[in-house]
Amino acid sequence: MPIGTLEVLLVDASGLDNNDFMADMDPYVLLTVNTQEKISTVVSAQGSNPEWNETFLFTVSDDSADLHLKIMEKDNFSADDYVGEATISLEPVFEEGSLLPTSYNVVNQEKEYCGGIKVGLKFTPETEPEERSEYGSGGGAEAEESYGGWKQSAYGEE
Repeated sequence: MPIGTLEVLLVDASGLDNNDFMADMDPYVLLTVNTQEKISTVVSAQGSNPEWNETFLFTVSDDSADLHLKIMEKDNFSADDYVGEATISLEPVFEEGSLLPTSYNVVNQEKEYCGGIKVGLKFTPETEPEERSEYGSGGGAEAEESYGGWKQSAYGEE
């Protein structure tokens, strides 16, 4: 698996099951890659079709395989309600570099379809630093100048 930065664009959701019988739902999303967790804003008054248009950054390491999205419904007077979840494999974005916003199925605890969530992904691999010896890159006088101080040193001038 590559190492780098994963940029997640959380666009919107559609057709979410409304668990709040008294009013429109106020959903938010918990985004998780390995142990890193990010939380979207709570969207109010948009019901089952919320729009976020938020971007999140994750540091991806060798063991990162999936992006997990857990949709919750904010409750003011009790614990927040679970709406559903989606798991997205990161392998395609590692290969392609980026994936345009795409709709993924959201499933509930019984693994039944309960809506869709649209997410765009972009992966930027970490560039490996150039190998350098203990005394620079070994490029002669030009390399010495780039490190500064070598030509001004009093060492060896006596």
